[in-house]
Amino acid sequence: MFLSACIGLMAGYNVAFTLAGVSALFAAIATALGLFDPTFFLSLPARIYPLITREILIAVPLFVFMGVMLEKSRIAEELLQNMGDLFGPLRGGLGISVIFVGALLAASTGIVGATVVTMGLLSLPTMLKRGYDIPLASASIAASGTLGQIIPPSIVLVILGDQIGNAFQEAQRSYGLETDAVVSVGDLFAGALVPGLILVGAYALYIFITAVLTPSKAPAQPWPDDSNVKALLWRSAKAMIPPIFLIIAVLGSILSGYATPTRGAALGALGAMLLAATRLAPNGRRWPLYGALALLALVALDLTGLDLRIAQTKWTGIELGGGILAAALVILGIVGTLIASLRLLRNGQLADVSRSTMHITGMVFVILIGATVFSLVFRGLGGDEMVARLMEAAPGGTWGAFALVMLVMFVLGFFLDFIEITFVVVPLVAPPLLAAGLDPVWLGVVMALNLQTSFLTPPFGFALFYLRGVSPPEVTTAHLYRGVIPFIGIQLALIALLIAFPGLVTGILD
Repeated sequence: MFLSACIGLMAGYNVAFTLAGVSALFAAIATALGLFDPTFFLSLPARIYPLITREILIAVPLFVFMGVMLEKSRIAEELLQNMGDLFGPLRGGLGISVIFVGALLAASTGIVGATVVTMGLLSLPTMLKRGYDIPLASASIAASGTLGQIIPPSIVLVILGDQIGNAFQEAQRSYGLETDAVVSVGDLFAGALVPGLILVGAYALYIFITAVLTPSKAPAQPWPDDSNVKALLWRSAKAMIPPIFLIIAVLGSILSGYATPTRGAALGALGAMLLAATRLAPNGRRWPLYGALALLALVALDLTGLDLRIAQTKWTGIELGGGILAAALVILGIVGTLIASLRLLRNGQLADVSRSTMHITGMVFVILIGATVFSLVFRGLGGDEMVARLMEAAPGGTWGAFALVMLVMFVLGFFLDFIEITFVVVPLVAPPLLAAGLDPVWLGVVMALNLQTSFLTPPFGFALFYLRGVSPPEVTTAHLYRGVIPFIGIQLALIALLIAFPGLVTGILD
């Protein structure tokens, strides 16, 4: 059944309907042979309803909306242009700037396709024009685009965090795991922060070492003829400040515990709207900018710890002043949001972003439903018990089973997307691993890094497909395949580092 689903997916059939269709086919065959009880399907509505009503998954469309809005507001274009000019005189400076811009876009958008296409259109022709090696230039863009999968806030971490949380509950229920601990998406965000930054540094270091050892592959560039260093620094700062503040507001509110991932995602979506509307009329009425500043001020005011609840009966002088200030900021934020919405609506950008968000969100949730059907039939055929026995029989005990799971996920990444692997494989293999004592947050982050390689591994690496579609004619598929090998090696080396030093993930949670 699992093999048939993989063959159908590799053949290019729709993911959700392949999972559900293969499940229905094997359920019918097994029922005819007396190996499956069709009453299992009676529990399907009870399985699907909690999934589509789970509050944490509301963060998916909100983060998607935030990413698409920022991508279409051309923040990436301005960042790349200024950072490229700023770092150009360094050896490999343009490639390093691509990595850093990719990290900023990853933290602010979290959408691999949008980041890779945007940077491919803007920076790849420039890198080739300035004499960069084709495999190095193209691979650095593809690799930096995948950073959106591990640097929070990330859609894959939201989905994977939900699946790991469910698997942890399954381990508690089915394997007698004695613990009252729970796993949240916020925990995965915190755990992935340090590995994500290490990965950014490792990518940049690789490009720098390559430029030092082989200068012809990443030559330094002179300052632009018409450049004024102070003006360039100011332009670069202005391009970086909006997304950085948005990242701080979203991540800070989640990691500090003042907001759930869903509410943090709502804050990010609203902030992205205000920034996009401000860029549409930078010299006009600045109400959207004032609204964005009001949001930041509200977050800062909330972090002071003042009790600003309207229902309280005794107000101190400071709290009363804070309450009046908070009310004024809320009104300013509402006015800025309304004006931003009207500006984006007249421009057509709001409708375009909403359609893209609905398309991506619909795809994710339909795949989730198809994977639920697959999981139900797989368990009805005894597949979960078979997986548990395989885990127990793996040589090396728990670590042998872990190595086997990581190897299977890495190989599947050559052919399948991370969403299919997350929804199909993780619910089957994670419960026995967690029951064996592995830390759920650590396991989730390591799996996320493993899934990240699926965007770069031939033949179906989606980042490679995205970049190939917008590359100049002189960039061939062979260039892409050859160029990404060192970056895949860096990702695998980071996985080994996290296995050797799990505190890099769990230390921030202690």
